[in-house]
Amino acid sequence: MSARAVRDWLAANAPDLRLIEVAESTATVNEAAAALGVEPARIAKTLAVRAGELLFLLVTRGDARLDNRKCRDTTGARPRMLSADETLEVTGHPVGGVCPFGLKAPLPVYVDASLKAFDMVYPAGGCLNSSVEVTPEHLFDLVGDRWVDLCRLPDEAGGA
Repeated sequence: MSARAVRDWLAANAPDLRLIEVAESTATVNEAAAALGVEPARIAKTLAVRAGELLFLLVTRGDARLDNRKCRDTTGARPRMLSADETLEVTGHPVGGVCPFGLKAPLPVYVDASLKAFDMVYPAGGCLNSSVEVTPEHLFDLVGDRWVDLCRLPDEAGGA
């Protein structure tokens, strides 16, 4: 059902984008990178996050980690990742296929500025073996509520 929701959403809102379906799993950043033949950083992972009363999706590069301090400074509360069951309930997508397209209900989508380093990124497509190829700017234009800096990259020191 989730892949169908994404396919339908893309057809209605972004017919220029196609759902890439592969035989291999794309459920983790490394699996998706291997299946698509790209570096892990280009995988645009989507995290379901609660910070106080605020519930949002964060789309960030595959090798970035949510920085608790940056999130707290931006949202006013410490972030907590939703469980797999909670994520499925609010997005309609299973963990490993979570994306900002075809959501069960509207959610704010924050796009991390770390994605701007790439010409193309690959968010999941609603299931465990699909992705979408999109520029970061087009991704933001389609679903983004705001650009944020909530993550740290592997070479950055700092606490999460």
